[in-house]
Amino acid sequence: MPRLTNLDLDLVRAFISVCECQSFTRAGARLGRTQSAMSLQIRRLESQLGQTLLSRDPRQVALTEQGEAFLPLARRLIRLNDEILAGMAADDVEGEVRLGAPEDFATTHLPAVLGSFARSHPRVALSVTCDLTLNLLEQLRDGRLDLALIKREPLGPELGVRVWREPLVWVGLGPDLLKPQTATPLVVAPSPCVYRKRAISALEAAGRPWRAAYSSPSLAGQLAALRAGLGIAVLPRDMAPGDLCILRDGMPNLADAEIALMKARSAVPPAGHRLAEFILSSLDRRSAPE
Repeated sequence: MPRLTNLDLDLVRAFISVCECQSFTRAGARLGRTQSAMSLQIRRLESQLGQTLLSRDPRQVALTEQGEAFLPLARRLIRLNDEILAGMAADDVEGEVRLGAPEDFATTHLPAVLGSFARSHPRVALSVTCDLTLNLLEQLRDGRLDLALIKREPLGPELGVRVWREPLVWVGLGPDLLKPQTATPLVVAPSPCVYRKRAISALEAAGRPWRAAYSSPSLAGQLAALRAGLGIAVLPRDMAPGDLCILRDGMPNLADAEIALMKARSAVPPAGHRLAEFILSSLDRRSAPE
């Protein structure tokens, strides 16, 4: 029977930090360690696991296939450790946390996560704002939010930590809406919107004309327009209603979009850091990027 090895949680935290910062130097600054110390910790963790977790070159640090598989497990491990310590401590974290999120994401994926957090942290008061990503970014800059989940194009760590990847699909009442030689009617959110941008870019790349048939900042408004047959839209696959069709034949492919978690530049309260860790670990576990 092989001898079991206990993972060093300091090494696991170092790995998570490097993944989020995509830099040994920035991760070291976050944890109060030198770049060489961070590199040594990652090598020790890789030795414990017997796997190469990160590929390194002079320009960037990237996850290997094994690193991609280990990252959500690492976050779960750290979250469980922190939950145990918080539950055993007499002075559990408390205070108010102001979280912003897009309406569609907040109504589908977040309720269970936030409910679980509220039950395990009863002394934290959650305040959740649903809005467009552009408005959430403005509120974050102005100090009106502590944390925000935003929709974005795939980017580096300068615009948040990726917590969710969304496969996008074309959705509509039926294929009859797509008539040859006519502009494709789109149901969209106001610009700027990642889904709107993806729809327009895909159609233009395919040489297909389009028109904005219905524009609404509300998911409910967009779904009502789709059910009325006013056009088609780009939505995350998990959010396509059962009474509408996913349109595949003849439609251009859509690249995935991302949901990222951002923290305010100003001081985030301890409860905010706890919620951020909880969201990262929970959504990593619940999502299954392809």
